[in-house]
Amino acid sequence: MADSKEAGAEAPPAGAAARGGLSLLSQGESEEPSAQGSALFLGGNEVKSRAVVKYSSAPPRTAFARLEEKTDLKLPPANWLRESAKLGPAGTTILGNSRKSKPFSSFGMAYDFIDSVGNDVDVVSDSENIKKLLKIPYSKSHVSMAVHRIGRTLLLDELDIQELFMRSSQTGDWTWLKEFYQRLIDQKWQRKKKSKEHWYQKAILSKFLYYSINGDGAAQPVPSATEQQESSSSDQTNDSDGASWPAPFEMPSSVSEDPSASSQGSEPLEPSYIVGHVASAPKEQNLTPLFNDGENSQGLKNDFVRNILWTFEDIHMLVGSNMPIFGGGRYPAVSLRLRDNNKPINVLTGIDYWLDNLICNVPELVMCFHVNGIVQKYEMIKTEEIPNLENSNFSTKVIKDIAQNILSFLKSNCTKEGHTYWLFKASGSDIVKLYDLTTLCEETEDKYQNPFTMPVAILLYKVACNMMMKKNQNKKHYGTVRTLLLNCVKLLDKSRHPQIIASANYMLSELFQLDEPKKEESSESPLNENSDESYSEEEEEMPDSDENGSYSTSSDPSDDNKAVAIIKSVGELSVPEKYKSIHQIRPSCAFPVCHDTEERCRLVLSYVLEGLKSVDSSIKKESDLPAADPNTPIPLKYEDESTRGGPEGLEKQMALFLDKMGSLQKGNYSSQSGMIPGSWQHKMKLQLILKSSKAYYVLSDAAMSLQKYGRALRYIKLALQSHDTYCCLCTNMLSEVLLFLSQYLTLCGDIQLMLAQNASNRAAHLEEFNYQTKEDQEILHSLHRESSCQGFAWATDLSTDLESQLSVSCKCYEAANEILQFSDLKSQNPEHYVQVLKRMGNIRNEIGVFYMNQAAALQSERLVSKTVSTAEQQLWKKSFSCFEKGIHNFESIDDATNAALLLCNTGRLMRICAQAHCGAGDEFKREFSPEEGLYYNKAVDYYLKALRSLGTRDIHPAVWDSVNWELSTTYFTMATLQQDYAPLSRKAQEQIEKEVSEAMMKSLKYCDVDSVSARQPLCQYRAATIHHRLASMYHSCLRNQVGDEQLRKQHRVLADLHYSKAGKLFQLLKDAPCELLRVQLERVAFAEFQMTSQNSNVGKLKTLSGALDIMVRTKHAFQLIRKELVEEFEQPKSEETPPAADSSPSLNREEVTKLLSIFESRLSFLLLQSIKLLSSTKKKTSILDEDIVLKTNKQVYSQLLRATANKNASLLERVDLLIHLLDQLACGRGSSAVVQ
Repeated sequence: MADSKEAGAEAPPAGAAARGGLSLLSQGESEEPSAQGSALFLGGNEVKSRAVVKYSSAPPRTAFARLEEKTDLKLPPANWLRESAKLGPAGTTILGNSRKSKPFSSFGMAYDFIDSVGNDVDVVSDSENIKKLLKIPYSKSHVSMAVHRIGRTLLLDELDIQELFMRSSQTGDWTWLKEFYQRLIDQKWQRKKKSKEHWYQKAILSKFLYYSINGDGAAQPVPSATEQQESSSSDQTNDSDGASWPAPFEMPSSVSEDPSASSQGSEPLEPSYIVGHVASAPKEQNLTPLFNDGENSQGLKNDFVRNILWTFEDIHMLVGSNMPIFGGGRYPAVSLRLRDNNKPINVLTGIDYWLDNLICNVPELVMCFHVNGIVQKYEMIKTEEIPNLENSNFSTKVIKDIAQNILSFLKSNCTKEGHTYWLFKASGSDIVKLYDLTTLCEETEDKYQNPFTMPVAILLYKVACNMMMKKNQNKKHYGTVRTLLLNCVKLLDKSRHPQIIASANYMLSELFQLDEPKKEESSESPLNENSDESYSEEEEEMPDSDENGSYSTSSDPSDDNKAVAIIKSVGELSVPEKYKSIHQIRPSCAFPVCHDTEERCRLVLSYVLEGLKSVDSSIKKESDLPAADPNTPIPLKYEDESTRGGPEGLEKQMALFLDKMGSLQKGNYSSQSGMIPGSWQHKMKLQLILKSSKAYYVLSDAAMSLQKYGRALRYIKLALQSHDTYCCLCTNMLSEVLLFLSQYLTLCGDIQLMLAQNASNRAAHLEEFNYQTKEDQEILHSLHRESSCQGFAWATDLSTDLESQLSVSCKCYEAANEILQFSDLKSQNPEHYVQVLKRMGNIRNEIGVFYMNQAAALQSERLVSKTVSTAEQQLWKKSFSCFEKGIHNFESIDDATNAALLLCNTGRLMRICAQAHCGAGDEFKREFSPEEGLYYNKAVDYYLKALRSLGTRDIHPAVWDSVNWELSTTYFTMATLQQDYAPLSRKAQEQIEKEVSEAMMKSLKYCDVDSVSARQPLCQYRAATIHHRLASMYHSCLRNQVGDEQLRKQHRVLADLHYSKAGKLFQLLKDAPCELLRVQLERVAFAEFQMTSQNSNVGKLKTLSGALDIMVRTKHAFQLIRKELVEEFEQPKSEETPPAADSSPSLNREEVTKLLSIFESRLSFLLLQSIKLLSSTKKKTSILDEDIVLKTNKQVYSQLLRATANKNASLLERVDLLIHLLDQLACGRGSSAVVQ
């Protein structure tokens, strides 16, 4: 049969079967990683077994040549030791070159199947190790294995003590273990030599396999074969081993170094977690020389022919196997064995054959029997029949129990990730001991003498990377990932492996979610759930001790105080569930609960700092760096506003900042440390710096919410310094990073604004701002290696000047807005854009109000000069400009409410401008000036714009009411000033009266007296005052007007109407008795004025009755005055407590006395006139009523005269008397009272 070198070769030609070969399946049918498995029913006892081939480098299965009887296996075949596609590189095996110990074989598999490690698989190992463990109760031979824990997965590797000790005598690597072994286990250790029988059996097996591959001269020598020589069998003393299939010669050498290139098709790792590619770590850290033991030049390569996912009962194992599988025709897959006919098959051999077939899912075994190398016969045995063979009878259920017990024992005791455990059973002994070699090695003061350290660390790192890729799918693995990474970092030497340490620390920082500072509780809950991942030590490990004392007792002679655990008798392993009840998996890898944002951020920063240290330590050009001591605080420059040039200096700094932003788009690169762009140091430092800036931003945001504004400014300064360094190093600025910068500047603006508004606590804020932790200093030191970090100094200085703080805040928002204009960030992040514009509008309002208040303060300080100063005018302009820009900001985002508020403030500014122009000229000659009118009208325009902006009251009732009130106030003030300081030199009296009337009516229009609110009493008072003023004006016009009777009549009606409305409104108020009294007195005076123009007594009497009726209705005002007088009298004179905030203002006694005197005189006058008219009348109608009224009037008049004559009466007595007299008048008038 011709040999084929192609991996995908088809089945052999049909002639193969004719030469006695068994037909077989093609590779496509048998080796594909199908999901099919087999449940075998063996000897009536069901044992569940399922095998799935995950990867195979074997050539197509070929039929084996059935050797004729009497074939002499001692004679070599023609093709012996030549390369063959059917036996692979194993064909070049040199007789006597035994297979060397490969302590890292499981790591090669783990690297290739990283998805399975740590979670799905219980055990990763060579099939030979699995068989050796399951044969422990049956075998007297020694067992020596290295055990490592990665997640819930155990990695098992053969630890050939003899080979290691031979090496230790040459290199000194394992001296400590050799000394320990001699001290505790075998004091007279010496190397055991292989017997001649051993080499004889290996030679016969090798020749048998070459005879069986069907043909002469099929193998052709391959140049690379000598580089990939591997032994075809292990060092086991029994002869059950088949030939091995190492990795095929076609496989590129990069397989071992690049797990993502393997045939399993694993996903490439995210570059955001690691530098470039995770596989670059072993290359750049020179792992291969570390592991190169002189015999294995392939380093950590997965050199098994097959990697099989074997499920045995409930145990999931990833197993490497090199067993040759033949087959074809009626026999799809068989294993081929050579047996000496004189030696019966023992239990060990039977278990060996059975497990091999089970692991590789081979249903049948073909056995060739020989006597002294002469072939006798062939026999075919089904796999399920092997446990029942004569002399080799064993229980499959016992094997199952052994497997479960050993796994439980190892999982319960191999608990520390990163530690190398040694499972050892001496030859002929029944005691199995488990040692923690890492702990023993640390006692030698050099942990790097343990050659397993590096492969374990790399595997921890890779498993963590793999889990990080899936972090969004399953956050409950965060605790697992964190433990993996912490253990990885713990194992590595910082000076030798800075890249892996930096990457691991970055991934540790990535575990903590900084993007959701407001959702701590919800984001943490899934992280604290423990499942099977809760397996390893926490960051602070407990002291090493004999933790599992249940496996041994101190009184037992077999006790070994150096052992972690002991199985006192191998017979215990056959007892069902002997160790299952004490299967201890400590739930200690839960994700740390961070109760607050600051704790979470501080953890992140601690990892970032460690990562930065690793990167910095690996940069060669140390001599070029600025000398700085990380323990020396970097001074925070604190400048007074005078040294910085104030807002003008800010303008220059902003211009420089915007230039820098423009240059970032072009990708300018500048590093002081000499990092090469694109190097792992460059990429990793960028990631770490960006992470630190995010952490400081979240810290600043948290401090802001706690009103710790000094601390918040310090953190945002560090965030911006980190970002500045990032900008210096970045060669291609991502839009996402620009968005971060915009958010940082926005928060910085918020902080500066809050500092401005909390100036009273400035000292405390300054102290918080200047404080620095050692961690912050060290991070800043690392940043200063790359840049000066002064790019945002203009935004983060703590000023003592209010104007400067407001200006800085405004500039921060403006810079944030400018950044959003780059790379179309505005449209991509509409919510953030709206927030920035809102803040810009708000700060411009704040600055506008600041300048407006300053202008108002200057105005109030003007004593001598009555003209408007230039300083005032400049402040008006600044204020107006700010308001105008703020209005534009709010209008651009359709924020009608805030735009209305700023329009309202602009209206207030116009009123202040108007008030500033009212002081010109002498107070007695003062007139309402055109400038005042101009500014008041401008104010009205802005208030009306504000109302138009709002549209309806429903949009924002409170703002709507406020604008209406301000508009009403403006009209009222304008009308009052025109009325009190009439511009008679410029306008006619009639025109002024008309303008006043119009302004008053407009003020009334916007004065809402009906809506129930806190402002309702003010509105009622305002409306009452307007009616009073209008009534007074019309009253005055009526007195001074001559001629046009129609106009006089109109004025009379209007005056009476407004007096009536004013009286009614004042009566609704409880705190305006004097105003009510004044209105009623004016009404009485108005009635007296009307009486002077009447000629008939009847008309005069009617007017007098109406006036007296008005007098009677003033009783309500006197009652209010009396109430307040009584309250004042009853209050103890010694009491010094201030009145309550909601109490009515105290009475103006002087005004009350004056009004009381007027009231008494007018009442006296009206009563006298009434008595005269009633006495002189001769009418006969209603005589009885008139007599009663006359009598009452006389009595009241008499009492009033006596009271006014008494000059010693107190105010309260006079008020009481008037109330009494008014009651008498009201009773006496009865139904005859004329109500007008």
